[in-house]
Amino acid sequence: MADLEQALAEVAAEMAVSEDRGEVATYIPQLGRVDAKKFGIAVATNDGRVLTAGDADEPFSIQSISKVFTLTLALGEKGDALWKRVGREPSGNPFNSIVQLEHESGIPRNPFINAGAIVVSDILLAGHQPRETIGEIVHFLRFLANDEAIVVDREVAASEQATGYRNFALANYMRSFGNLTHAPELALGVYFHHCAIAMSCRQLALAGRFLANGGRNPDTGHSVVSPERARRINALMLTCGHYDGSGDFAFRVGIPGKSGVGGGILASVPGVASLAVWSPGLNANGNSKLGSLALEKLARMMNWSVFAPRG
Repeated sequence: MADLEQALAEVAAEMAVSEDRGEVATYIPQLGRVDAKKFGIAVATNDGRVLTAGDADEPFSIQSISKVFTLTLALGEKGDALWKRVGREPSGNPFNSIVQLEHESGIPRNPFINAGAIVVSDILLAGHQPRETIGEIVHFLRFLANDEAIVVDREVAASEQATGYRNFALANYMRSFGNLTHAPELALGVYFHHCAIAMSCRQLALAGRFLANGGRNPDTGHSVVSPERARRINALMLTCGHYDGSGDFAFRVGIPGKSGVGGGILASVPGVASLAVWSPGLNANGNSKLGSLALEKLARMMNWSVFAPRG
């Protein structure tokens, strides 16, 4: 097994000179303005170390990575009753598919596709105003990362709201089946804003530590979720975290991960470390092209696959 600091430096150096970096998301105008040459990576180990390389301290739009944290909050409020409204199976379809939702009577396949995350946003509203719910989500992330600098990028949120026609269609369709209890525009207000949260790789890796540490914050020993719930969230990340590219990510990288169209990926090596990587260019499935490759190389060098023998 390689030395972690050396392996991280080697991976970052290789990514820095890569010419095939994918394409930035342009359907959200603000994301289309991000420099495709950016690359950052951070690893927060369970023994308290934080190692970084590249643009690891530059905030970026975490987009669908936020769905890991909203799911965690919603499970805390509803427990297993949540699964009556959202499934737990890989989608096999693009993240914004309407066809699949029609076939399944308004029940999203999993909480990480757009429709599923809109239902989770509806659950978190629970009669509150969107502003209050968004504030709770941001507060939760600040608590996990121990960093008050985490904020919503208002320009990205406005950009998403102005162009999110497919998401409006998904929300209205689920409302017609009775799977949204609030007005679609209210659930979408929460959804657009939590996707527009800006964080750095360092902040994300720190926020995700509870997933790699049996549900506990390794700094304080505070229980964020039960060990069983941490295992289940990790399982959903492994099977559903990269949309219709989830199987390929599990095959190549072999650790739980959740991507976002801002080019970020949050990953977990249970018992070892939390990782975050950012490279804005995306592959055909809407996942970070170099981010996926970097995690594949680092996991191989460190023997971090959940399918590899330990010891």
